Amino acid sequence: MIKTIDEFKKFVEEENKKNKIPLGFGIARVDLGNKGNVLAATYPILNWSGENLGSYAVFCRAAKKAISKSNSEAIFEVDSDFVSEALDLFNPFLAESLNDKQSHKNIQILLELQKMQNLKASDFVFRFVVIYEDTQCQSVESSYMKLLALSLGKAKLRSLVLDGIFGLLENVAWSGNKPYELSYLRDNEIYLKLNGLYPHIDFVDKFPRYLMQVVPQYDNIRLLDSAKTRFGAYLGSGGYTQMPGASYVNFNAGVVGKCMNEGRISSSVVVGNGSDVGGGASILGVLSGGNSEPISIGENCLLGVNSSTGISLGDGCIVDGGIAVLAGTIFYIDEVEAKKIQEINTSFNINEDNLYKGRELSNKNGIHFRCDSKTGKMIAFRSKVKIELNKDLH
Repeated sequence: MIKTIDEFKKFVEEENKKNKIPLGFGIARVDLGNKGNVLAATYPILNWSGENLGSYAVFCRAAKKAISKSNSEAIFEVDSDFVSEALDLFNPFLAESLNDKQSHKNIQILLELQKMQNLKASDFVFRFVVIYEDTQCQSVESSYMKLLALSLGKAKLRSLVLDGIFGLLENVAWSGNKPYELSYLRDNEIYLKLNGLYPHIDFVDKFPRYLMQVVPQYDNIRLLDSAKTRFGAYLGSGGYTQMPGASYVNFNAGVVGKCMNEGRISSSVVVGNGSDVGGGASILGVLSGGNSEPISIGENCLLGVNSSTGISLGDGCIVDGGIAVLAGTIFYIDEVEAKKIQEINTSFNINEDNLYKGRELSNKNGIHFRCDSKTGKMIAFRSKVKIELNKDLH
């Protein structure tokens, strides 16, 4: 048993010389299917990018039973022996942990596990999971860890390799936070329904919802419909409001600051601080439909009601309601307005015919996109309106 903090520091230094430093690690509750297949993984604490390497050294020493291991990730069984050995190694910090439930969160997990009589049941187990390298995930456990890192803002949107997670995650029926295999419900439908045991199914998906895995980190993040945000989304550093209706945020997408969202933020889309996504407005993602370039929306932009945006916008842009701003859409910009746009966008080139494809206007600041109601012509010009969110709401 380690008795002093100095002894613990020496242990950590020596242990981590032998260990591969992780990208992320944590202890997860893992929900299992009827055949022992993993349906979901829940991490009460995520250690990421060099956090809590003392806890990492302890968990690595306590981990004796490997379930799977590769150069990029590893999964170990967490049983009573794991918990006992880890707590012995954490001995110098136990008194403080017992007196203050908010201290030493990784120790708090072990103390909670110590209270449980059964750490291994037919439908759940506990596992120590490590990601060493950001390569394609090989397990449900590592997939959930990466999605949590995105939702917590520990990893930036679009910064992690998520290729292949759709194939790893099973499509399940969710009842509250409990996943049910669809095959189990089909095979046992008569018994479950006649005995009043058929679960209330909230939805069917490979992903849980954001609020099923994440406690909002800021008090002024408001989600008025929990179904509208997928796990793996990031909702910024406070001041985010998502209204019911057509609003939605997919995984690996979200906002970086204050935002009013009443539209669709598709996969890999990042929306800047102070922007307003109007009712039914849609921003194109990269999961399907042929669009391969992730879209960013700058700061203080306004996407009008039922608009569609398929190019990246710089800061201070406006897309009028009901129009589509796509890479191939042709916009007319007269010479006077083109020069105004060039003043704040040095990379903007003025065309002699005054015609510009949407892709030429991608990432440019201060552009207002509109359809001329008299002629039906798609036009663009230097924006004259300053977009500000309602301070009382954000």
